[in-house]
Amino acid sequence: MPLLPETVVPPAAPAPTGAPAEQVAPALDIPPLPALDDAAARAEAQHLLLAMRREIPHFQTVSARDADRWVAMARAQLARDKMTIDRAQVLMVVDRNPRVQRVCFVLALPDDDAWVVLGGTRVSTGQAGRKYYYLTPTGVFINSPDRLGYRAEGTRNEHGIRGLGARGMRVWDMGWQWAVKGWRADREQGQIRLEIHATDPDFLEARLGHPASEGCVRIPAALNRFMDRHGLLDVQYEQAASYDGRFRALLPRDRTPSPIAGDALVVVDSAQSEGMI
Repeated sequence: MPLLPETVVPPAAPAPTGAPAEQVAPALDIPPLPALDDAAARAEAQHLLLAMRREIPHFQTVSARDADRWVAMARAQLARDKMTIDRAQVLMVVDRNPRVQRVCFVLALPDDDAWVVLGGTRVSTGQAGRKYYYLTPTGVFINSPDRLGYRAEGTRNEHGIRGLGARGMRVWDMGWQWAVKGWRADREQGQIRLEIHATDPDFLEARLGHPASEGCVRIPAALNRFMDRHGLLDVQYEQAASYDGRFRALLPRDRTPSPIAGDALVVVDSAQSEGMI
């Protein structure tokens, strides 16, 4: 009788040893920050300056002497905060001196000491002597995608005031910061949420140029729209918009971001001889 071939039994499949392997997400293709050489950056600054003069009421350029002062204050504050300029970018420099209360936009250059001062307009910073109103802190504050800004809803408070301006005005969130309590003689500090925003267009915008805020930086509506459209503080937000829909939803669809846009608010105080408080 012929022998039957042996039945070959296949080896058992190995028992699972753990959770199934996770799928690896594709690498993000994040665009680099724009980087212009000094000549191209200066040309773009002139383009912005012409647009500012045309679109922002009460916008003013400054004298050569005042320009040197703005640059010196900005440089000193950057040095105190150990911030290095590594690409041509616009700085939003605010002088909180009660007798000044202005913003000045400065083109900072990494390889050239001759920075370009574009000019600016009136703002309002924190008011002293009023309870629960803080002095806007000096320092360098970055508009980071670690925080998502927002837009004003245009709602009125019990006094009929639209504290953040008309509906749709941009609010830049610069994070929690320590600030002097303006109502205390001992200069005790507390934390505030430092923001840059518009103010009531009917009742409060005309008062810009005097300390009036609870600690934030109030700016004119026209400047708010200009900064929003040209992304003057949004260079990191533009990067974030490439992979995060929240930032795409926040930024205006018709924006034309400047290649010298930056991310830094620099608050200085020309009334002080040195340092931050």
